[in-house]
Amino acid sequence: YEVIVPKKLRHDLGEYYTPDWLAELVIDEAGYEGNPRSRILDPACGSGTFLVLAIHKARRFAEKKGTPRVETAKNILANVWGFDLNPLAVIAARTNYLFAFGELINYQPTVEIPVYLADSVLWPKEAGGTLFGSGEGAVRVNTSVGPFHAPAIWVTQGGFLMKEAAPLIEEMVKANYAPAEALKRLQNKGLVFSPHENAVSAFYSEILKLEQEGKNGIWARLLKNSFAPLVAGNFDFVVGNPPWVRWGYLSKEYRDATLPLWEKYGLFSLKGHAARLGGGEKDFAMLFTCAAIDYYLPPKGILAFLITQEVFKSKGAGEGFRRFSLGAEGEFRVRKAHDLVTVQPFEGATNKTAMIVIEKGKPTRYPVPYTVWTRCKGVGKIPTDTVHADALDMLKKQRLSARPIGKATGAWQTLSSSQTGLAKIKGHNAYQARLGARVEPYGVFWLTVEQVMSDGNLLVRNMHDRGKREIQSVEERIEKGLVFPAVSGAHIERWRATPGIYILMSQDPHTCEPYPEARMKQEWPRTYAYLTRFKDVLLSRGSKTVRQLAERTAFYAMFGIGPYTVARYRVVWKRMASDLVAAVVSQHKTPFGYKKVIATDTTSLFATESEDEAHYLCAIINSKSVREFLKSFSSAGRGFGAPSVMEPVGIPEFDGNKPLHRKLASLSKSLHQKKNEGQDMDCHALEREVDEAVVRFFGMKE
Repeated sequence: YEVIVPKKLRHDLGEYYTPDWLAELVIDEAGYEGNPRSRILDPACGSGTFLVLAIHKARRFAEKKGTPRVETAKNILANVWGFDLNPLAVIAARTNYLFAFGELINYQPTVEIPVYLADSVLWPKEAGGTLFGSGEGAVRVNTSVGPFHAPAIWVTQGGFLMKEAAPLIEEMVKANYAPAEALKRLQNKGLVFSPHENAVSAFYSEILKLEQEGKNGIWARLLKNSFAPLVAGNFDFVVGNPPWVRWGYLSKEYRDATLPLWEKYGLFSLKGHAARLGGGEKDFAMLFTCAAIDYYLPPKGILAFLITQEVFKSKGAGEGFRRFSLGAEGEFRVRKAHDLVTVQPFEGATNKTAMIVIEKGKPTRYPVPYTVWTRCKGVGKIPTDTVHADALDMLKKQRLSARPIGKATGAWQTLSSSQTGLAKIKGHNAYQARLGARVEPYGVFWLTVEQVMSDGNLLVRNMHDRGKREIQSVEERIEKGLVFPAVSGAHIERWRATPGIYILMSQDPHTCEPYPEARMKQEWPRTYAYLTRFKDVLLSRGSKTVRQLAERTAFYAMFGIGPYTVARYRVVWKRMASDLVAAVVSQHKTPFGYKKVIATDTTSLFATESEDEAHYLCAIINSKSVREFLKSFSSAGRGFGAPSVMEPVGIPEFDGNKPLHRKLASLSKSLHQKKNEGQDMDCHALEREVDEAVVRFFGMKE
């Protein structure tokens, strides 16, 4: 399947081939034992991995029970189903289903493989008229050749008359039946009755018109597939690996069409600046999961999905999902979760893999059992063709307990029984963490200083190849007043941050608005001329908020810059990381004088006016205990060190009269000095002192 389907297409569809061993683990964790009378669905079946394993399990179960083969065949076809949006995937899944079904095909007079080309989320009745809308006696379906109006009696009330009607319509349009003739034949088959004759006749006429224009193809069959989710009924188990696609990568049409569902399930949680700047971008897998629970499970039904770990650990992206609610349709209980992030089970992908097991109709109760899987020592990437038992021998697992931190929908904190002392760290933080300065686009605002001119001006070159946009390379003389040394996350080590770039900051940190153009022209005319060269680029930035600010004030407006950006001392740490790495910054000696160091938006920071206070904070958050506390609920990666992770860290305000506060500040100062002098080996003993002091600071046991 991966050979047939191009990688880009699979990425756009959020598809990753699931190794057999992992799919079998999901099925086992769902509790599916293979009883052919139990109904099981994979609503994003891809090439059919989960379906094949379910069929094998059902066949073994039936053979063990001595079930007649004719009954086994009938039950499997009735109860093992799959849906997918990708036609190639459906072909592959149907073929694999047939191979797994094997000689059982001889025990059924006719066989329709229950794998359908359909959208598991955007049902005709659920699409709010954006792509589908209901008409009189019909359900409208938009397609590339225009709308169809399928008779409501064929697709509603749990019936599957479309299944029988579609092949008959295909046969009749090929034979050029007139609408009246077709209607009579459909009536004889029991597929039409009063008062639905007009709807059926109109639908047939739409298909016949396409046939006469040479455009029919297989539209009747495709429409039958489209309605399969609507009439599938409930399943005891829903399993699979749903599409992992971030909201921003969905097409505008699909975002618009599914928006009512995102809102229905309460999946949008961020408001204000965080939402406008794209904070906590949702993954489509969250919506897919809620829809699958809502549509396909009865009360007490079980869903087991592979899903991004962000649903458990991220702040903004997962908060709406962690309501575990279907809106007016009820709620669901997370029975258990599995963390496979470090296992990296998908070939050629480094996504944060997790598994969620859900029961419909009950509230989630804490703690939730949370199992972390890791590869055994010496084991590399597990080959995708590894059998289940062998894969489990290559892995080890640790059992943790998960609880939300801060609030009911907060990120999950996962702790072992030996880590319960970390709970002492939780509390109110007297300090507000901030995001570093947003200096985008980098190709305009990031600079290299080529030369300090005799008049004090600077010869600079823009770092045009940084960032995603194509920006021209220029060399320009500008004033030094708005040029600052800067640190990104890459420039931060524990106890040391060394500026590696220069930035141009055209925003007044005290007013949080750009310097007025009149002032720029008078005080920094060369800088203004430089920025003017990029006016079109700056007015077409991706962020709507920044664009609106630029249109309202000056075209070179920046965002995320305030008094905290230029505070006398700042404790800065990597935002995108797997561990907390922090240092104190203040001023830096440049070739054109001492300048304040600016932390960019790949960092987060605390701002203070006191050196002792800054080092007090740095010692606390660099300690082993606080780092372990943060790792217990913040997922490694882009948002690990986001400002929000500091909210539950109970740091009281610095008090210079308290010996322990002074000691922490002193230790941090010493560590910064050792690090700057290159005496890294001498840092270990001091770091142990920091760790011991922080244990006492929070009242934890050694």
